[in-house]
Amino acid sequence: MISKKEKFVNAITIDVEDYFQVSNFASIIPYKAWNNYKLRVVENTQKILSILDEYNTKATFFVLGWIAERIPELVKEIFEKGHEIASHGYAHQLIYDQNPYSFRMDVARSKHILEEITGSKVNGYRAPSFSITNKTRWTLKILLEEGYQYDSSIFPIQYHDRYGMPNANPFLHLIKLGEMDELIEVPLSTTKAFGRRFPIAGGGYLRLLPYTFMKWGIRRINKQGYPAIIYLHPWELDADQPRVEVDWVTRLRHYGNISKTESKLRRLLSDFKFSTIQSVIGCYTDHRLTFVDDCGFAERDALKLYYGSSSAMIAK
Repeated sequence: MISKKEKFVNAITIDVEDYFQVSNFASIIPYKAWNNYKLRVVENTQKILSILDEYNTKATFFVLGWIAERIPELVKEIFEKGHEIASHGYAHQLIYDQNPYSFRMDVARSKHILEEITGSKVNGYRAPSFSITNKTRWTLKILLEEGYQYDSSIFPIQYHDRYGMPNANPFLHLIKLGEMDELIEVPLSTTKAFGRRFPIAGGGYLRLLPYTFMKWGIRRINKQGYPAIIYLHPWELDADQPRVEVDWVTRLRHYGNISKTESKLRRLLSDFKFSTIQSVIGCYTDHRLTFVDDCGFAERDALKLYYGSSSAMIAK
């Protein structure tokens, strides 16, 4: 079933939230109404787990605290299968709709819930809808103070109404936040063409863009010496989910090509080698790894973390 894969290790990530919790529907289905909706996230997440098992692949699951609190057995199942558990916050509230205090409470609450369920430290965070932007860079210091090792929220693109940090370093890098403080940033993948950066990180981009473009983009990133960071949501494998009445743009974003998600995911897992974000970070920092076998690169110099400003493009 599995064809010859590229050797470079990339990261595949799953943002565990249900269809009615997405930012696209927030004006129609507010947080206070979530309890009125039947959860579909268990079956959809288990479907992803089954596919990952088929391809002998581990992933990072960014779990919403609200979900974890209500379905701790799902978090345990993910964790016991050897996948990485990370935080997606608690209430899926956009960062720029929060203040520093409410943000701190949200990320601390979700981290505590996940660690209580798994008995293991949670190192990673991803903001709802990638909403760490130039205006919300203050969040990074708070994440470090709350015990997070890395963030995977910055999307180095320009043309989106909800997220984007167009001048950000597009590759995995360290952000210096003080004299001795640093946070690892794991940006969502983009590739440069025609003088601008295009998103190839998965999600709606995987569903709506031709697979050949995604494949080309990931290969291009790997040839530059960096891992690709790919994401999906469980609801994107659920073509039978209830339809919410929305405008045509939102309808395209949420439902566009949703029936093709599974086949495209399988092609990715067949064509490329994927693992958790923690494993990818280890390729840069763990001297015990054998790089040809574990990371796809023969020389350590090609896999060094470097200090990079998240407000200035310093990489290729």
